[in-house]
Amino acid sequence: MITNSPLCGIIPPLVTPLKNNETLDVESLERLIEHLIAGGVHGLFILGTTGEEQSLSYQVRKQMIQESCRINRGRLPLLVCITDTSIVESIRLAQVAADCGADGVVSAPPYYFATGQPELAQFYEELVPQLPLPVFLYNMPSHVKVSFAPDTVRRIAQNPRVIGFKDSSANAVYFQSVMYKMKERPDFAMLVGPEEITGECVLLGGHGGINGGANMFPELYVGMYDAAKAHDIDRVLRLQQYIMQISTSIYTVGQHGSSYLKGLKCALSILGVINDDFVASPFYKFNAPERDKIRQALAALPIENGKLKI
Repeated sequence: MITNSPLCGIIPPLVTPLKNNETLDVESLERLIEHLIAGGVHGLFILGTTGEEQSLSYQVRKQMIQESCRINRGRLPLLVCITDTSIVESIRLAQVAADCGADGVVSAPPYYFATGQPELAQFYEELVPQLPLPVFLYNMPSHVKVSFAPDTVRRIAQNPRVIGFKDSSANAVYFQSVMYKMKERPDFAMLVGPEEITGECVLLGGHGGINGGANMFPELYVGMYDAAKAHDIDRVLRLQQYIMQISTSIYTVGQHGSSYLKGLKCALSILGVINDDFVASPFYKFNAPERDKIRQALAALPIENGKLKI
């Protein structure tokens, strides 16, 4: 249950550990969730971009929800992404999430037909009343071709069941514009996706980060959130150096946009958090040369017993 409003802190977007395109690696998922909880994170977010939702069958998505809720056992708020091209499928996935004990759902705009802002608002005015859980809007323009205008966010959030916003635009000016428009909703969570600007956004009033790197080193990102919330600028600057080292090494191996996901999963397998770095089609995991580069990037970090020394 989301007992604190707004939801604050580091809510990692979990990778989806896979054995193949049809098989969830439940053993690895259990190890990953326990790793994150031990690292002090404030919530869990499954089936987002880092979780490869759109590459997964509905059966695997449902199993990911069921197993994540079972493993979590209500210890942390658990959010489920329900983004789909079909409103009916989004509602069905939300019902699975509710039945399994999830705490909220996250929705990005439908990603095939590009909607205008009035159409986008109307879509959510139809969707939200049919959902059994509170909703976070998810801005991911690089993947869905549409960005929520700040006024559109405010319009949709007139429904009090819309309780937060996750922005993965990497545009700090836009993030601030949405936060300014929502200043009359102090219960409305403003969460940022790109970990490189999480410290900055929290310093300026944001509520936390949905940061992929927390899959590897949850203590680092929790530390950044705590430092930014406390306005401990020296610590923010110091931790930012580690965050940028990770961002410019582990996420940049390879030549394609999939490098972030491949690098993250590869690193998690090397660290022993997941068994295998299988990436769902249309992508493929790194070969030996790239894997060696990820191993070198990890070796350059001050890791001791699987944890980053910060």
